[in-house]
Amino acid sequence: MSSTVSPLAPTRFPEMPPIAGVRLATAAAGIRYEGRTDVLLAVMDKGTAVAGVFTKSKCPSAPVEWCRAKLGRGTPVARALVVNSGNANAFTGKTGRQSTALTASIAAKAVGCTPNEVYLASTGVIGEPLDASKFDGVLGTLARQVAAGEWIGAARAIMTTDTFPKVATATVKLGKANVTINGMAKGAGMIAPDMATMLSFIFTDAPITAGALQSLLKGGVEDTFNAVTIDGDTSTSDTLLAFATGAAAAQGAPKISRAGDPRLKAFTKAFRAVLADLAEQVARDGEGARKLVEIIVEGATTKASARRIAMSVANSPLVKTAIAGEDANWGRVVMAVGKAGEPANRDKLSISFNGIRVAKSGARDPSYNETEVSNAMKSPKIQIKIALGLGKGRDRVLTCDLTKEYVAINGDYRS
Repeated sequence: MSSTVSPLAPTRFPEMPPIAGVRLATAAAGIRYEGRTDVLLAVMDKGTAVAGVFTKSKCPSAPVEWCRAKLGRGTPVARALVVNSGNANAFTGKTGRQSTALTASIAAKAVGCTPNEVYLASTGVIGEPLDASKFDGVLGTLARQVAAGEWIGAARAIMTTDTFPKVATATVKLGKANVTINGMAKGAGMIAPDMATMLSFIFTDAPITAGALQSLLKGGVEDTFNAVTIDGDTSTSDTLLAFATGAAAAQGAPKISRAGDPRLKAFTKAFRAVLADLAEQVARDGEGARKLVEIIVEGATTKASARRIAMSVANSPLVKTAIAGEDANWGRVVMAVGKAGEPANRDKLSISFNGIRVAKSGARDPSYNETEVSNAMKSPKIQIKIALGLGKGRDRVLTCDLTKEYVAINGDYRS
């Protein structure tokens, strides 16, 4: 957790309303850090539905494997979520699996449920054993302290190299009831999600079954968390869990059993808005970032092709360092488009920076003005628009610039 807040951080945090059936508490367990909270306990009411999406890494963490196994058991329900920062419990072999089992056992005893109702997530250094005995006593104390409004504190406890806590909320009508969606996320480096995000947790009081919630989650990440990259590296620990307590049923919200239910239309829009808000905050907090970068590709043969081209540009160190230097170097963008391996025609290609076209039909734009473009590149948000002129495929991804600070942060991450 950095002492210097990103210049791209939001200027204020939203008011996070309580969600019936969810209570939170944090503590300092001494996992890695000193003088800060590093463990979060969320306690949910009985019958809370749960869904999740995870990293596609072939080297997943022990908590990822634990959660996958629990979600695969019939109709999954959740009573507790335990998240720690400072240690990812990844690449820890048998010891890692024993740590997850012990953590779940301690949490289950503290909350009064079974280990199968406990979900886990860990973030931090890879390859170091996690001493789960540090949770003994701590989780019991937290279970007695949980409260409804601890959202910002919860988001702080799960931070690693993040410079600010990431939270988002939305309230929407479902049937006769107002239902709430609250979310938190952490992530600033090792970010190229291929499922969800680094760590993110969504809570709602809507009465949605686990199957419907799973469909909502899987569909919601595609153009939000899966459309963000900081450095092109997918974490071993990426976890996005969603919990639905169903408490709003008492206020007249109908029980939803399928994601395509027309009554869920407004909720689905709000749910995805929360995911999108959190995803942008992750991009704004990219390690060492000074500029938020939006890349739009249009005129591609398909949306999937546009996504691959946009990611090629977003993950290019040459493009990202040019943006850090406030240089509208469209040659580097051309390079990244060309290497993507997707259909592209050099002589139809046009490129714009912050609405100023710098290249047209495969050459420098005749009206190009260096001073105008240089001034535009000083903005904290840079939009690169790439027009391929081949079809109707369009997509958008978010990233950030690449600065010397990124190297400094990662050069001594384990120190």
